[in-house]
Amino acid sequence: MNVIIIGAGIMGTTFATLAKELAPELDVTILERLDGPGAGNSWVFNNAGTGHEANCELNYTPVDEEEISVEKALKIHAQFNVAKQFWAYLIKKGAIKDPRSVINQTKHCTIVSESSIDELRLRFKEMSSHHFFEQMQFSEDFDEIKSWIPYLMEGRPRQQKMAATVIETGTDVNFGALTEQMAAYAVNELGVKIEYGTHVKRVHRSPSGSWLVETEQGGRSVRHKADVLFVGAGGGAFPILKRSHLPFRSRFTGFPVGGRFLQAPISKEQADQYRAKTYGKAKVGAPPMSVPHLDLRVSNGQHYLLFGPFASFKPVLEKGRGFLDYLRSMRLHDIPGLLNVAIEHFPLVKYLVSETFKGEKSMFEELEEFAPGMSKKFQWKAVDAGQRVQIIRDGDLQMGTEILVSSDKTYGTLLGASPGASVSPEVMLRCLEQMLPAVFKKEAARGKLKEMFPEDNLETLITEPDRYREIRDSVNGTLGIKWTLADA
Repeated sequence: MNVIIIGAGIMGTTFATLAKELAPELDVTILERLDGPGAGNSWVFNNAGTGHEANCELNYTPVDEEEISVEKALKIHAQFNVAKQFWAYLIKKGAIKDPRSVINQTKHCTIVSESSIDELRLRFKEMSSHHFFEQMQFSEDFDEIKSWIPYLMEGRPRQQKMAATVIETGTDVNFGALTEQMAAYAVNELGVKIEYGTHVKRVHRSPSGSWLVETEQGGRSVRHKADVLFVGAGGGAFPILKRSHLPFRSRFTGFPVGGRFLQAPISKEQADQYRAKTYGKAKVGAPPMSVPHLDLRVSNGQHYLLFGPFASFKPVLEKGRGFLDYLRSMRLHDIPGLLNVAIEHFPLVKYLVSETFKGEKSMFEELEEFAPGMSKKFQWKAVDAGQRVQIIRDGDLQMGTEILVSSDKTYGTLLGASPGASVSPEVMLRCLEQMLPAVFKKEAARGKLKEMFPEDNLETLITEPDRYREIRDSVNGTLGIKWTLADA
């Protein structure tokens, strides 16, 4: 069977690796627009690198008056646990030579001011009672919070009331480096083929039922043929879907959101002093991906601080592509959905437009508000982040991700952005289960699945504490994640 994957980012490369591990007989080819794997949204500074497991992100635990919902947080944490199982497998196979080249232990913290202390206390009470978050700590003591996240407290008046939570076993993940190493393993050890510099123009069905992928390579037109087609091309998945003639294509429209960060290089000694990702609370009307956070990042052994993101409305599908690409992807049936979003979510649209024109002065003011004194402590510069294209489904804006698979199981795609790369192994596994169900009936594939994912059942992880702890401790040992940062 011939399988073609569009996009060599974290999603497409994970899909290809899983497919070939489970079914070596498959002929798998990845078509990538850029010149290397993981060079789009997966690249280290095109995303915040947070290993999203709901430790610190308030938008994963919405509050309605005095009721807090933790269901989304539990699912995301379980999905990330499944992801870590796969990455631990790659380390054992030698696909990842040095775990610290892709994943580094980093405290996950949440900090709020006086008006949100009760909400954070409620969140801590609900979450710490579950075995996923049993290590979480809560404090309103200035000195204790300062010991966790000194850079956010050093310049702050002691009389200012704050509260914070911390989990020491959080992670910073370099998804670009992870994708590069996984792609090398997929090509050299599994026989996956990757064709770079290949721009997919459209896909359509042949009379025989296979998929024809029309591409441009080096200025010439090249056609590829696939029995099964998976599109993991980030925002580029939307125009490909539109041209597929699949019946559900008209239900989905892309809503692009750009972003910027402030970035500063720091020394290893300075990194050791902080070693945290600290999330605050989003402004009213701001999208979830605009929650302010100050992150330690590690790339090629160099340490950085990243603050942001500063969202913007940038009508392009992917970083490096132009407005005309987005315009050409639109269809008449998309206009009502866009207008509905503009009306129903006018505060969001207004916020994005205002953020688009924000200068560095305003960015530094927000940094000072979040972490007093930080703007002068390091040499900061503004950098563009990756492009996120949110889903408009049936006229409604959605902030999550969605797997779409055609009724005949020959076409699959992933739309949306959050939590994205962090849960890619679990999401791609579910996609494979839908698209290639026959593979999972083979005894060899079931054995390999158990080797890669000792426990991939989310409900088991959520409801069986001993099983979760067994998997967590084993995987964390392989990844180099210790109980406390002092031991790491």
